[in-house]
Amino acid sequence: MTKSKLSQGELVRNCMRKSPAPLIDIGVNLVDHAFEKDRAEVISRAREAGVAAIIVTGCTVASATAARDLCEAVTDFPLFFTAGVHPHNAKDCDESTLQQLTVLAKHERCVAIGECGLDFNRNFSPPEVQEQWFDAQVKLALQLQKPLFMHCRDAGACFAEILSQAGIGSRSSSSSSTPGVLHCFTGNGEELQQVLGLGLCVGITGWVADDRPERGGAELAALLSKIPADRLMIETDAPYLVPRSIQPSKARPNRNEPALLPHVLTAVAAALGQGEEEVAVRTTAVAKAFFRMPDSIGS
Repeated sequence: MTKSKLSQGELVRNCMRKSPAPLIDIGVNLVDHAFEKDRAEVISRAREAGVAAIIVTGCTVASATAARDLCEAVTDFPLFFTAGVHPHNAKDCDESTLQQLTVLAKHERCVAIGECGLDFNRNFSPPEVQEQWFDAQVKLALQLQKPLFMHCRDAGACFAEILSQAGIGSRSSSSSSTPGVLHCFTGNGEELQQVLGLGLCVGITGWVADDRPERGGAELAALLSKIPADRLMIETDAPYLVPRSIQPSKARPNRNEPALLPHVLTAVAAALGQGEEEVAVRTTAVAKAFFRMPDSIGS
């Protein structure tokens, strides 16, 4: 008899490990269609793996609205969300976009403006349109005193210019009271120094565990020690970026999810030469402070 193919849930459980301390997944596309059939199970597995809270990424007004609704519907696990428009979707913005984001941002579970930023690699939206709406969202975050959850790919100089012109450029500057995090950082040393020079925090995903030479996982791992301890956070960016440290490849789930965050923790701790519990405690503390989460999270 031919053995049936393992389900996503079975694959995750087979490779799941529990974190030695509570974790916060700062970036999960939990309203993505990839989670439509088993969202409750995904949250349940996250809890079992030691994930104490999840921040649901909003990439459009529609997805941010869905993220808000999910946060309201789930009453037995701490979910939070971001409200913003991804640069890929900037072309769809109109005169009502900022008004709608403002309403969403005032919700008690909204912890940041974003995912916003620039992506000149694919240019799904024209660069000038991306710049216009990134600048608008940066100014909205400053106005509302909300953190920024950001994306940048192949657009470092323009990204830095927009933030600098808005007054974000030094953590000690009174004009930079709204912090920002560049999530899913995959850049080089020069790009990291630019990010740190802007006073930003850095989100690290399973990219750091990618062993393919062309992907640069090893180079990213070598940079982690240069990130100040109080600016480092971890995330899955699920359903994308399944940690390739899960071996053999046939045991690797097809879709990433928060329950696999401990694999990111393992890779980050190894790159830093530190214990997993130490890194878990610290990155969770950084995330709680940055996103202004209740003290009860992870306690």
